[in-house]
Amino acid sequence: MRIHILGICGTFMGGLAQILKESGHDVSGSDIQFYPPMSDYLRNNKIDMVEGFEVDKLPMADLYVVGNALSRGNASVEYILTNSLPFKSGPEMMGEILKKKKVLAISGTHGKTTTSYMLTHIMLDQGNDIGFLVGGISNNISGSASLGSHKTFVIEADEYDSAFFDKRSKFIHYSPSTLVISNIEFDHADIFNNLEDIKRQFHHLLKIIPLDGNIIYFGDDKNTKELIDMGVWSHEMIVNGNIIKADYLNKTLSYKDKRYLLGELPLIGEHNFKNYIAAILAAKTDGISIEDSINSLKSFSGVKRRMESKGTFDGIKFYDDFAHHPTAIEFSSDALRSKYPTKKILGLIELGSNTMASGSHGLSILNSVKSLDDVIWLDYNDVLKEAKGIYCYSNSKDFISSAKSMMLDYDIVVLMTNKNSQKIIDPLIKSFEKK
Repeated sequence: MRIHILGICGTFMGGLAQILKESGHDVSGSDIQFYPPMSDYLRNNKIDMVEGFEVDKLPMADLYVVGNALSRGNASVEYILTNSLPFKSGPEMMGEILKKKKVLAISGTHGKTTTSYMLTHIMLDQGNDIGFLVGGISNNISGSASLGSHKTFVIEADEYDSAFFDKRSKFIHYSPSTLVISNIEFDHADIFNNLEDIKRQFHHLLKIIPLDGNIIYFGDDKNTKELIDMGVWSHEMIVNGNIIKADYLNKTLSYKDKRYLLGELPLIGEHNFKNYIAAILAAKTDGISIEDSINSLKSFSGVKRRMESKGTFDGIKFYDDFAHHPTAIEFSSDALRSKYPTKKILGLIELGSNTMASGSHGLSILNSVKSLDDVIWLDYNDVLKEAKGIYCYSNSKDFISSAKSMMLDYDIVVLMTNKNSQKIIDPLIKSFEKK
């Protein structure tokens, strides 16, 4: 089948393109933004990319898959509707592929991508040719998606809506047998009015997990506990419940009174310790022992743009991180401070997500960076205009200029954004080459 994807450079849609191609379809895609790492990934997989959504650029296809970034008014969308051409959302298309698979889904506000790749790494390292689709690029695994020959499929299960014509969360299409809920917080202010809206979508998902299915969650996460209290019909695996205990300080996991040491695993921060636990427990539901999972995770080196080292220049270490929510920013900042307790750390933070850019978090976002020595904010909408004594710019030119002048006084520079980080970090690194 000839399938054309609208919005192919999104991490989910790019992965779906790969799986469709492995399934034997002829796949192409359109988008307006092409930047690494996804553009490189698509190009390497010989998937034709069309820049722009003008009708004269839209190729003929048997089916059009419409990304959730598109809406009415888009030229390609209007052409498809006017001519009654067949179309589906990406999650619906993915759900059809998953009908014959045993699905392990990783959900939650934070940690989905890293935990999904941890679980995928475990399964592959244990010799299982599983399928997977994860929203990012791993340092260990070739590509962000694969159909796989094994019955098991690992998927990053996002609560964002499926498409402009299907406002259900993506994950409702995946019908998992095992669901990880890492945590729940308010996010995606462009589609959710409040935290209760998000819980409602999660509860729709809980309703379709089978009786013999598994729900893995952290019992000390207040919002997740409130979700569970709304009703659950499947087997619960509760971290810090009666059977499973996590010691965040000493980095140990206890299961049925047997204690496992996780402190020697490579990724830093309490958030990654929780990610390790979630991946280990999910793998256990598919027959992988805790000991084997821990051994596999010793060789897992992380995910691109999740505290990714970009190198050292004139003695200054540069990191690129995807944090785009106050809690994620705090996790990343605390992890860096834990690793470098005596170093001077400069944070460069772009208020790029819809939630942060809209001001939903108010000035409370400033509390998330207490572990950093200084922060320069890129704030397009003047969300932080009432804040006193901060470095804040409303355009990238001044933001980058300020970073260039300040960064020489620091040991570590960390950029946090969910947008194109290359446009910021490349000019900073190149400034050293001109010296």
